[in-house]
Amino acid sequence: MKRPVLVTATTVLGLFLVLYAKPHQEPERPAPAAAPSSRPSADGSADTSTGASPDAVSGRFTGDVVETRRGPVQVRITLAKSRLTEVDVLEGVHDEGPSAGAVPQLTQRALDAQSADIDAVSGATYTSQGYISSLQSALDRADV
Repeated sequence: MKRPVLVTATTVLGLFLVLYAKPHQEPERPAPAAAPSSRPSADGSADTSTGASPDAVSGRFTGDVVETRRGPVQVRITLAKSRLTEVDVLEGVHDEGPSAGAVPQLTQRALDAQSADIDAVSGATYTSQGYISSLQSALDRADV
């Protein structure tokens, strides 16, 4: 009689530890230095504005349409001197259910991180995955 109780208690404790253990997070790595080159902006001309480095990219770039279970998602980014300044959702504003409010959070995270390496919004997994994939494709087009 004591053995089943002990086995059950040990199993429950083990499951608790596995489910609530904090996952390991890798430390942030510095971005590699880019080789100097002159990159064209969205309209094909090089950015030569005062104070801009020769490889700074400016312009608007549209990401791929990414199909999700909640519908398509597509974003357009605006870069100024290789800095992400704006992310507009062209397709797939999911403003119902668990996705409501996810887009502003994802946009703020992208602007803070200056990349598509951001966490998904809890409860809006499909919207987050579509947004992040479209954002990455726009950044790839900008070659940043």
